[in-house]
Amino acid sequence: MRAVAYKQPQPISAATSLIDIELPTPEAKGRDLLVEVKAVSVNPVDVKVRANVAPSEGEYKILGWDAAGIVKAVGPEVTMFKPGDEVFYAGAINRGGSNAEFHLVDERIVGAKPKSLDFPATAALPLTSITAYEALFDRLKVQDPVPGVTNAILIIGGAGGVGSVAIQIARALTDLTVIATASRPETQAWVKELGAHYVIDHSKPLAPQIEALGIGAPAFIFSTTNTADHIASIVDAIAPQGRFTLIDDPKTLDVVPFKRKAVSIHWELMFTRPLFNTADMIEQHKLLTKVAELVDAGKIRSTLTETAGTINAANLKKAHALVETGKMKGKVVLAGF
Repeated sequence: MRAVAYKQPQPISAATSLIDIELPTPEAKGRDLLVEVKAVSVNPVDVKVRANVAPSEGEYKILGWDAAGIVKAVGPEVTMFKPGDEVFYAGAINRGGSNAEFHLVDERIVGAKPKSLDFPATAALPLTSITAYEALFDRLKVQDPVPGVTNAILIIGGAGGVGSVAIQIARALTDLTVIATASRPETQAWVKELGAHYVIDHSKPLAPQIEALGIGAPAFIFSTTNTADHIASIVDAIAPQGRFTLIDDPKTLDVVPFKRKAVSIHWELMFTRPLFNTADMIEQHKLLTKVAELVDAGKIRSTLTETAGTINAANLKKAHALVETGKMKGKVVLAGF
């Protein structure tokens, strides 16, 4: 099978940062599905791993944690899918990635593809949808309001991949007032289009802008990017007894200033369930099923905004370079071999 991989971490500009290779087609065992990959998207995690993680000596590392495709074969313990089913998923960070013609994935983290979307539009959704859904309902527990404060959420980085989906899920499944950050006219228009009630500029201090809205301090804050730059504003802006979740990797995170407000702080990593084979791993199958239903009901739309051609090393390099700018609106997708 064809695949795109690398042998050593390098800048994306290096000639061998990503290369086209041929590998044997893997075999589905246990609860695995063998999926014929039709489309993939590129996420910040692809960029981070490519730049920093070396494969085992003499081996290739295949990236890719978003995929949409067709089940070609199933392991003997599979109960939820059959060959021919169209699926979407975000995979597991400790297994081979989806930048390959055929890919193995545990059925418990796979959902049936939305019927109303094609494969490229679908491939933009799984990783960001899982991250946003888990952040909202498993970490922030937005279904459990903070007593006596504004039932609102601030989403920092509203135009990015995760932010773009989080806005939509919050609007579709909760009664939260959604405040999103965006700094450019085109990204501000994008987050408004996705459903944000208010848009503020993350290139300026956040707390005064929230105060100027006149709606009170938000109960929840979800930081998707550049948390270190905003931590002081987050402390100022969040309501007492509020809840704060982040997904990025600040070099340090001083949580002491949150003590006065008794704020609870949570990290969200959508890979945790498959990485540790948790007892509730199937929750990712369930939430992807819910996301597909919302898409087909017209309540969530794909966040695909850029296409980079077919799945090969040259096009994936272009997609990685685009993601590395940190200025992506929505998601970049590649489709077909």
